[in-house]
Amino acid sequence: MDCVLALDIGGTKLAGALVDPAGTVLRSATRPTPAADVLGTLADLVAELLPGATPRAVGIGCAGPLDLATGAVSPVNIPSWRGFPIRDELAALTGLPAVLAGDAQCFALGEHWVGAGRGAASLLGVVVSTGIGGGFVLGGVPLLGPTGNAGHVGHMSVDPYGEPCDCGGRGCVERYASGPNLTRWALAAGWQPPRDRPDARDLAKAAANGDSIALAAFERGARALAAMIVSAAAAVDVRTVVIGGGVAGAGEILFAPLRKALDDLSGLAFLRSVEVAPTTLGVRAGLAGAAKLAWSAVA
Repeated sequence: MDCVLALDIGGTKLAGALVDPAGTVLRSATRPTPAADVLGTLADLVAELLPGATPRAVGIGCAGPLDLATGAVSPVNIPSWRGFPIRDELAALTGLPAVLAGDAQCFALGEHWVGAGRGAASLLGVVVSTGIGGGFVLGGVPLLGPTGNAGHVGHMSVDPYGEPCDCGGRGCVERYASGPNLTRWALAAGWQPPRDRPDARDLAKAAANGDSIALAAFERGARALAAMIVSAAAAVDVRTVVIGGGVAGAGEILFAPLRKALDDLSGLAFLRSVEVAPTTLGVRAGLAGAAKLAWSAVA
C-alpha cells in the first residue's frame, strides 16, 4: 500500500494512522499518553500499525512549544519531555524521513487538505479546548515560522490591560475563551453548576437551557475569539477560519455569539468577508495534517 505514517501526540492521547495520498485512513490506533516512557508507548503504537506496510515518511504533530531547527519539543502537558528530540527519535525508530509541526498547525493543515477548509486560499485553524492553539495555511503551505511556533493565536493579546495569563502575558485570548477559563469566569459570576468540578460541557448545557450567566460566559469568550480572528485576518488576509476542539462542540452556543462579535468588530470589507466554519474532521484533523506534512516531504 502506498502510504505515510501520521502521528498525533498530545497530553492525554497518542494517535497514529497509515494514510494514503488521497487522505484516506487505511489503519489507525490510539494509546493513552502515559506519565512516563512516552516514547516506549509510541513505539508500541507504531509497531501495531506497521506490519504489512512500508510507509514512505512519518509526519508528526505534537503539542508545543517546538524547536523546529532541532526537531525538539517541550509540551506543557507532557512534563517528562523537555527539549525532547522527537523528530530524530522517530526517524531512528521507523527508519523513515520524519517531519514535525505543532498539533494545532496539523489541525489547520488537515482541515485545509480534506476538511472544512478544503482548497481555501488562506486558512486559520483554531483549536478551542483546555487551551487555545492555532495554525495558518497560506497558499496551501503551512506557516510554521523559524522556531516552529507560528499560529500561537491563543496567546495573542485581545486586551493589553486585561487579565494576567498563565503564560506570563496579559489579556491573552486563551484567558477568556478556553474551556477552563469560560467555566472559571462563570463560577466567579455566580453560576450554580450541576455537579462538583464542572467543565465547559456543563456550561454549554446550562447555556442551551437559557442560563444567563452561562450564556454571558460564551458571549465573552466568543468576543475574545472574534477579536483574535479579526486581528489575524488583518495581518495575513485569512479568508477561511475553521474552529475545532471540545469547546467548539457547543455548536451554536459558541458560533452564534461569535458571528455577532465578528460582525461588530470587523470594519474593512476584506475582514467582513472572512468565512468561519466548524471542523468537519474533529479529532481526525491532526492526523490528517500530520499525514499531509509527510506527503509534502516526499513529493
